[in-house]
Amino acid sequence: MAAPTAGLHFSKELMKRLEIKGVSYAEVTLHVGLGTFRTIDVEDLSKHKMDAEYFKITASAVDVVNQAKEKNARICSIGTTSMRSIESAISADGMLKPAEGWTNKFIYPPYDFQIANAMVTNFHLPKSSLVIMVAAFGGYDLIMEAYHEAMKEKYRFYSYGDSMLII
Repeated sequence: MAAPTAGLHFSKELMKRLEIKGVSYAEVTLHVGLGTFRTIDVEDLSKHKMDAEYFKITASAVDVVNQAKEKNARICSIGTTSMRSIESAISADGMLKPAEGWTNKFIYPPYDFQIANAMVTNFHLPKSSLVIMVAAFGGYDLIMEAYHEAMKEKYRFYSYGDSMLII
């Protein structure tokens, strides 16, 4: 239904510059559905039901991520759909595992993220599962401060807008 748009901020030139600096990449396959953009209409977030989205994480991607995790290196999820995918494929020992299938995982505060310790994401619609996940990752107060600054400075929101790096 939509492109995983956080990745669109990365040109071939930028990716090459990051690679030269030692950044490794682990690709995942994502199929984004309309449910990602559906507004949250419940007061109790535990009652919200996500539409399922297909994802695939290969053994080679898992190797890259788990080697970084073992070294306590920075692991940056590029986008909320990538984050939902990797958080849907965690082994009993807290490592990423190869997986393929459908996930309807809804991440909301409080949530203990297991894999990524950084995220690049766009500025999302209010009352969306995306902004709720971002608040779970970055902390509600910090994310709301970033959103207020983005509105004040007239950042572009939504799928093809500006992005932020959360560390």
